[in-house]
Amino acid sequence: MNIGQFAALTGLSAHTLRYYEKIGLLQSVVRNGSGHRDYAAKEAEWIGFINRLKETGMPLKQILTYAELRAQGDATASRRQQLLEQHATQLAERICQEQEHLAALKQKIHYYQTHFSG
Repeated sequence: MNIGQFAALTGLSAHTLRYYEKIGLLQSVVRNGSGHRDYAAKEAEWIGFINRLKETGMPLKQILTYAELRAQGDATASRRQQLLEQHATQLAERICQEQEHLAALKQKIHYYQTHFSG
């Protein structure tokens, strides 16, 4: 599919897709006979995973490292697993901290409700 179709499928802009290709996150993009990018539907799953990593706070540099290891094949599976485990640990710590923040906000809201609500 062309870049416009793929952008619509993934929810990313064509500009972002070109950037991902340029920095090496999308390595399997082929060109058709007229030289236009031709994306395979399977790449949408990879883009979804990249988005998940970004949304959970993994720095782009680490995502690039993961992508490079992924491109090297099964021999790098344990290293990729290690990267994901480290990220999961950091994410769990952030979630815990966010839950503490939420509890403090709820406590303050409760204070206002009990002291100032008429």
